[in-house]
Amino acid sequence: MSLPEPTPGTRAVVTGASSGIGVALAESLAQQGYSLILVARREDRLRELSDRLRARHGVAAEIRAMDLSDRGARGKLCDELAERDIAVLCNNAGFATYGDLAAANPARERQQVELNAVAVHDLTLAVLPGMVERGTGAILITGSTAGNQPGPNNATYAASKAFANTLSESLHGELAGTGVTCTLLAPGPVRTEYAEAAEVPNLDRLVPGPLWVSAEQAAAEAISGLAAGRRRVVPGVFAKVQTVGGQYTPRGLVAPILRTVYRKVK
Repeated sequence: MSLPEPTPGTRAVVTGASSGIGVALAESLAQQGYSLILVARREDRLRELSDRLRARHGVAAEIRAMDLSDRGARGKLCDELAERDIAVLCNNAGFATYGDLAAANPARERQQVELNAVAVHDLTLAVLPGMVERGTGAILITGSTAGNQPGPNNATYAASKAFANTLSESLHGELAGTGVTCTLLAPGPVRTEYAEAAEVPNLDRLVPGPLWVSAEQAAAEAISGLAAGRRRVVPGVFAKVQTVGGQYTPRGLVAPILRTVYRKVK
């Protein structure tokens, strides 16, 4: 397997492209010659990244500054992408909340589901028919090790990432023989602005430094796995341990442990 050959008319789409893994994915794809469509809320950061990729790699880098949790804005983007020749889609945008669900802000929780699950589904549906018709394409979905197990005090995030994980791996099997691939990126702790966005100042102290991976490492492993047509990419030793634990530890045992851990995050 390999990624589709980049051409002047094709595009690689990266969501959540204003920071962290999204920036690293965009850099990696541009280095390989892909022109890009960069999607995120922060227009200033997208413009800065777009200018840098053009200057450094000589590729086109369009920007779409929007909130993908907004159904109207997302619908317009999906309509556009359905008409474009999309070679690679990196469904990377997402965020988390922590705390008791009973005390959560309902609007914020709905926004999280829209971004982490519904937007991933919508964007995949937008590009998939064209990819299958052309017989080439690659989709990366950023899920999480959190989606492998229950997450008390992190319930909406764990549930939305379980959707992303299962969608990706299901689609991987469904696409066999079509020339189109789908790969799940399921990271554990990654050094990004994640903790700031999730308003979890204690997250750094709960996970020892050596167990974190960089956004660049996560993105490099993701693109390598995508090119190889792998079903799942799990960067870092800690994430691999989390994955095995989530798959084989009884949920009745792991849930109370994670409930205690997540209560210390806020």
